[in-house]
Amino acid sequence: MAKEIEMGNLMVQLQWVLLPMFCSLTGYTEKAVRRKIEDGVWLQGKHYRKAPDGRITLDIQEYYKWVEQAE
Repeated sequence: MAKEIEMGNLMVQLQWVLLPMFCSLTGYTEKAVRRKIEDGVWLQGKHYRKAPDGRITLDIQEYYKWVEQAE
């Protein structure tokens, strides 16, 4: 299920987002995200994927699951 984001009068459902958008939504820096990927905290195919053009995309839903597991 995709995360719903309200943008003015527009409701948008997001699942996979590019790294800059992910950082804007979560407050993580690009460096912090890349470190979590390098350290194996976030897994390829689950938390992130590389798009056909090589850019990193992140799954918002898996991010929320990761955050909630800490409770």
